[in-house]
Amino acid sequence: MATTPVRVGLIGVGGMARHHIGQLLPMEGVEIVALCDIKPEQVERAKKQFPKLDGAFFTTDYHELLGRSDVDAVQIATPHTLHTQQVLDAMDADKHILLEKPMVCSVEDAHRVLARHESFSKVLALAYQRHAQGQFIHMQQKIASGDLGQVTFISALQCQQWKKGTVGQWRQDPALSGGGQINDSGSHLLDILLWVTGLTVAEVAAFIDNCGTPVDINSALSMRFTNGAQGNISVVGDAPTWHEDITIWCERGVFFYRNGKLEFCDAEGKRTTLDGENLPKGQNIDQNFIGAVRGENPPAAPPICGLRTIELTEAAWKSGAQNGAPVKMN
Repeated sequence: MATTPVRVGLIGVGGMARHHIGQLLPMEGVEIVALCDIKPEQVERAKKQFPKLDGAFFTTDYHELLGRSDVDAVQIATPHTLHTQQVLDAMDADKHILLEKPMVCSVEDAHRVLARHESFSKVLALAYQRHAQGQFIHMQQKIASGDLGQVTFISALQCQQWKKGTVGQWRQDPALSGGGQINDSGSHLLDILLWVTGLTVAEVAAFIDNCGTPVDINSALSMRFTNGAQGNISVVGDAPTWHEDITIWCERGVFFYRNGKLEFCDAEGKRTTLDGENLPKGQNIDQNFIGAVRGENPPAAPPICGLRTIELTEAAWKSGAQNGAPVKMN
């Protein structure tokens, strides 16, 4: 079968976009035809790293990119507070869309996007890449099957050099970032916990430390879910290293995810490392997106995931501003 050509335009050509470029260019039938960034030096850097981009159209106005008939799909990788208007405009332009996290920076904006999405005939996917990775697909499928009973407790830790790594950048400017680490890399953690477990948050209490910056850096969240399960999430942005732990307890088993390695403990206490043939075949998020555009697979992370994540994020911010007072979720 012939491969359906997909012509992609990039809105935002910074570091994250260059990561996507590296995954898009090797794909058969995929061409990056247009680039948009308010900083021309970002585009020049991308063209230097990827000579295949040399002939791509360039503009500093994303509306001009969206108006091009030779652009079938767009990827948006811009500062977070710009996402809402850009994704709405991209839907109005009838382009397939892959939107970087977080989808939006408020629950109100999430509902605006979802309302417009109801009449949108093309693909709108979020770049939550873990939805397309074998380890997380396995956990989600096993929990959804009911074989392990209900989820009873979750505990997660994300430890990064986030504060140091974002000094002087837009990520520490609330006008562009919409918030700190919870709304940035922490968004991946909140999203994947909600998606894998299928849990719905009933109430959250949070203590947040900005560590002398304008945005959240260290955050401690405690949650109660509608099924009675409990959970803790620790986001530590003022750290000397990167480390991640995710543990999900079910009635008949436990998943331990540690820095990319997954282990399962059954009801009898037997622990098994899950890798290779033990897991579903995964793909990167750009492969999933192009497959969705071609009608080969559904998007791994639909926009409803963006709503669920910002609902929890916004409630945590509200609780943190009230010195940890519990906030009930809708």
